[in-house]
Amino acid sequence: MSPNIGITPKNLKKSASILATILSNEMTLYVKTRKFHWNISGNSFMELHKLFEEQYRILEANIDEVAERINQLGEKTIGTMKEFIDNSTIKESPKEYASQKNMLSELLENHEQLITEFRGYLPVFEDETNDAGSADFVTGLLQQHEKMAWILRRYQE
Repeated sequence: MSPNIGITPKNLKKSASILATILSNEMTLYVKTRKFHWNISGNSFMELHKLFEEQYRILEANIDEVAERINQLGEKTIGTMKEFIDNSTIKESPKEYASQKNMLSELLENHEQLITEFRGYLPVFEDETNDAGSADFVTGLLQQHEKMAWILRRYQE
């Protein structure tokens, strides 16, 4: 049954499509952060090992919330690795194992990319699809990514 929440079916689909991209990016960043957690070495090993774990746990919770938001809008949620890779704007680096410095830089770059993309989605939710709920929801995600980026940025100084 389609939700009757003051948003047209066409706009529900548009919001859900944007959220599918967000879900795919959250999943890709989660997997990348997990990979870095498993492969970190060198100075500050334990500190960064714990930091990456803290961040992938936040991303894991985000993934579930984004998937549920898509369902709330009456759409099915994608759920295969192929779908996530096809819908993600974040790129993976298979068979590459970054240095500690490059891990931090890459994660920071990815979080900043998502922050920028999320800012671009907000006017679509607010002005085009009349989806204030998704705008508010994505604003919360944006704030989480800003905090994670800030922490990673501190390691770059």
